[in-house]
Amino acid sequence: MMMMKLGELFCGPGGFARGALRSSSADGSLGLIHAWANDYDPDTCKTYITNICPDDPDSVHCGDVRDLDIASLGDIDAFAYGFPCNSFSNVGEHQGIANATFGQLYWYGIEVLKQYRPKWFIAENVSGIRSTGSGDFQTILNDMKAAGYKLVPHLYKAEQYGVPQTRHRVIIVGIRDDLPVEFRVPDPSLYSGIDITAGTALSNIPADVENNEVRKPSAKVVYRLSLIQPGENIWQAEGRLGNLFPDNLKIKTRTKISQIYRKLDPDKPSYTVTAAGGGGTHIYHWKEPRALTNRERARLQTFPDDFKFIGNYSSVRKQIGMAVPCNLSEVVTTAVLNCFAGISYPSVEPNLND
Repeated sequence: MMMMKLGELFCGPGGFARGALRSSSADGSLGLIHAWANDYDPDTCKTYITNICPDDPDSVHCGDVRDLDIASLGDIDAFAYGFPCNSFSNVGEHQGIANATFGQLYWYGIEVLKQYRPKWFIAENVSGIRSTGSGDFQTILNDMKAAGYKLVPHLYKAEQYGVPQTRHRVIIVGIRDDLPVEFRVPDPSLYSGIDITAGTALSNIPADVENNEVRKPSAKVVYRLSLIQPGENIWQAEGRLGNLFPDNLKIKTRTKISQIYRKLDPDKPSYTVTAAGGGGTHIYHWKEPRALTNRERARLQTFPDDFKFIGNYSSVRKQIGMAVPCNLSEVVTTAVLNCFAGISYPSVEPNLND
């Protein structure tokens, strides 16, 4: 098997890498191997090293990408980067490229493309990137094309590809424009037989698995959760119960975010796992009056149980929420490898324009 060397910026804890490194072309001729990675958060880097490259810790460059010596990283065949979504998220700052802190970090990926000319790349971001700013998304696409790549952007719905979570992300696959390879979006119907219910995803978690500590809620939260049915959030429970819903348990905010004290429905996929947030945003079990554990959140992101996260509870929660679901990564990277191996597979037309 020929192994393509993979480099990553904004690598997160290793969700993309875990999926990518277990992918291969259908004929077994092509696979991927870790070359180098970068992230700014120390806990995240430790998690990545522990699970992806324990024998080569120096290949992970922990620090601000703006201080990274890109020219010293080393040649790669493939490149992945999920540049920070803070400026593009519908629940974040939504300032796009105009955000001086986060908005222009995508450009460091462009520098990698120009420096190393990998055969292909994958870039991932939130669905809100399409509508942020004045033409920001098209500007990003134009810069990727100007670096020498044919693009296939597509809004992937993770729940259609075997992930037990309604997580919608824009993924841009770029193939170097001098190569006679055309990427095709894999047909989600290939994964329609997979059980993606939260009930199945969170079943049979070993008692001694790591990152599975239960945080005991206050009596007030327990009471509030007792009034909320599976699949409901607090606003829906209030509407159903009317005056029977105690006033001291109500959440009195101007905006009614749908995820506030929302319980999972065991017969449906989870809603989107997020990286952070205050009270009521932790994802709640449908039966037990509590928030999910970090291991349960990791299950929803399709991390295997032997994937060990480093850091305290809040740090691990953030890492899991920021990650690319392992299974979605494997689906897309397998498709890319099949394209390079000349192997056909069922596909659909991309739903975004380049």
